Amino acid sequence: MGMTLADRPPSYLSRATLAQELDVSESTVDEMVRRGVLPKPLRLSSGCVRWCWQDVQAALVTLKGGTETPASDPFLAGALNVTQTSESRRGTA
Repeated sequence: MGMTLADRPPSYLSRATLAQELDVSESTVDEMVRRGVLPKPLRLSSGCVRWCWQDVQAALVTLKGGTETPASDPFLAGALNVTQTSESRRGTA
C-alpha cells in the first residue's frame, strides 16, 4: 500500500508546520537553523519562507553519523529523538 499525501508533510513547510512535524517550538526550529542542525529556509518572497522537507530529513539523518554526540548537545539529542519517534510512528524505522 503506497503513501498518500495525507500520510506525509507538504514538500515545503512553513516554520509552524515544520515545528509541528518535529514536535518542537518555532523558536527551537530557529535555534536548530542557527546551530546548523537544520538547513536554512528558502525565501520564496519577502514574507514567505519554507523548508524543503527532503532537505530537513537529510539533515536529521546525518545527525546519526555526526561527530557531535547527542549527550554533548541537547538540541541534537532532541532532534534525534524526534526523528526516531516520527519514523516509528510512520512505520519506516
